[in-house]
Amino acid sequence: MGIYGALAQQPGVVRVLVSQLLARFPFGMLSIILLLHIQLAFGDFTSAGIVLAAQSIGQAISGPLSGRIMGRFGMRPVLASTSLICTALLVTIAFVHLPLATVAGIAFLIGVTTPPVTPAVRTLYPKLVPSKQLSALFSLDASAQEIIWVLGPVVAVFVSSQFGTTAGLCVAAGFMLLGGAWFIMSPAVGSVKLKPSKHRFGAVLRYPTVVISTVVGLFFVASMSAVEAGVVAAFAGDGHDGSGGHGSIESGIVLALFAGGSLVGGLLMGHREMRPWSLALRIGIVLAGMLAAMVSLNIWWLSIVLFLGGLGTAPAFAALSNIVASTVKFSETAEAYGWVGMGQLVGVAMGSALGGVAIDVMNARGAILVAALMLLTAALISLASVRWIPDLKGRTIEPPPETGTLSIPLN
Repeated sequence: MGIYGALAQQPGVVRVLVSQLLARFPFGMLSIILLLHIQLAFGDFTSAGIVLAAQSIGQAISGPLSGRIMGRFGMRPVLASTSLICTALLVTIAFVHLPLATVAGIAFLIGVTTPPVTPAVRTLYPKLVPSKQLSALFSLDASAQEIIWVLGPVVAVFVSSQFGTTAGLCVAAGFMLLGGAWFIMSPAVGSVKLKPSKHRFGAVLRYPTVVISTVVGLFFVASMSAVEAGVVAAFAGDGHDGSGGHGSIESGIVLALFAGGSLVGGLLMGHREMRPWSLALRIGIVLAGMLAAMVSLNIWWLSIVLFLGGLGTAPAFAALSNIVASTVKFSETAEAYGWVGMGQLVGVAMGSALGGVAIDVMNARGAILVAALMLLTAALISLASVRWIPDLKGRTIEPPPETGTLSIPLN
């Protein structure tokens, strides 16, 4: 664990890590707050679903596009402008009652202008620490982001239930604005200059590793969304699981322990040297926990097996970041991480949709089965891609040079 102490001694690392977590904290709050706010405003969940879908579509579009724009205009201008616009749009939805079509349009713009903190910070990390510490930093980041998904929904529900959904949206906007400002003003953000990519938009997909990370990330995150739906259904008071339900507190405990396992796994394993088969192995740990979860929906059983399965979650995310960082030119990493992020957003939507259908057809175990199938797909893709996944044993993680060697024929 001493490697994390060494990371903390690197100038700027702690500030960047904490500030970007605060800037990204609204990502763990917005879905549930928007769901509650729109449902109260229009009286049905269909309207809320339309608004959330519009936001997700906009955010998926913005991922690779914002990464590309940062290469042209710089990190600070793009992060600052998107933070201000997105915050203003959130406040507008909070205080102004508008027709559904208008609200959906604003939600789409919220998605499009979501500050690209994630691609920015993952592009920044290789410039903050020596290459031999980069794997540990990616692991620490992947572990720390679990705080967003554990505390974010808790804060969202607490504020919205105690003070109203308008206050909840304003709190999310405050995190986005203040956390974003702290991150944007970090000296490290101002010191890193991104070179504009020399290739057309989307050309970064010529890297097999970007495609692999995007597709594997899609199925991996889809499994997370599906199992979340399954756990909530297992303890809902609708009897889906045949037990009559126990309430939402139990589902929160189980999901918190799942995220806690990810946090522990990231700290213990995520920094280890990555081999071509490491990604599949880490996904396999999560898959084993998911298969075990199908045995029983008892809270104690689910808590134990999902905690153990969660040990592979953050290490798998760290592996995806390592793959991109070690194979993509620095000028193209922001766009590459944008594509990876887009794949994960599609995975969230796909996992939630398929998990919901499976719950209606097969009860809560159906969603867990969907999650297991998604993980199996991700693992098989990882195994089929080992020829392209870099072997980082004994190597430092650093992007390839911006210029290559030109071969000139002698005759």
